Amino acid sequence: MSLVPSLTETLFDLGAGENVIGITDFCIFPPNLNLPRLGGTKNPKIDEIRALAPDVVYMNYEENLRKHADAIAEFARVEVSEPKSVDDVVQLIAHLGEAHERSERAAELIEELERERQSMPKKRFTFACAIWKKPWMWCGGDTYVSNLIECAGGVNVLANEKRYPAIDIQTIEADVVFLPDEPYAFSEEDAAQIPNAIGPFPGHLFTWHGTRTILGLRFLRESLL
Repeated sequence: MSLVPSLTETLFDLGAGENVIGITDFCIFPPNLNLPRLGGTKNPKIDEIRALAPDVVYMNYEENLRKHADAIAEFARVEVSEPKSVDDVVQLIAHLGEAHERSERAAELIEELERERQSMPKKRFTFACAIWKKPWMWCGGDTYVSNLIECAGGVNVLANEKRYPAIDIQTIEADVVFLPDEPYAFSEEDAAQIPNAIGPFPGHLFTWHGTRTILGLRFLRESLL
């Protein structure tokens, strides 16, 4: 069972979709999944999850809450991921492939990811990536998003900040400001007010770890050429 939308997609990309017996309301990839929807990442329906008797429930440190992990752990094994880098994603894909007897497919996906990473233009540029507007909040240097952009030659101007600091945009000086459309729905108007902005664009390209990392790297390469 997956309570992490990006891992739901990854499991299906691995060919392990038949092992998935329940998903969240936010699992939109692959589209049109006909599986029990068990609430959101922050408010899963614990009783319904228990009734499905899963062997393992996949969760994520940032997306899910500890209290729900503890409750689920009373009746199922819980695996909590927290990738902070593209290398962590490689290890995660390999682990899921092994766990679901899809190691060969995992190797193919990892090879595709590495091809995308190696094809980056790697032109040095400074960047900031916003995740919220009221107040302005940004991806610090210890985040997966920051590491993803660094694969393209980016240097995070907030590299010394942890997690998601709140800093006024007037103090941000960067060659590129990324404006993904989630978790905050940045608009075309927001982008028009920032001369060096890229966005808005689908936020899952930056925030979803797993096989969507491949598409995130590709988006970066195409945006920066």
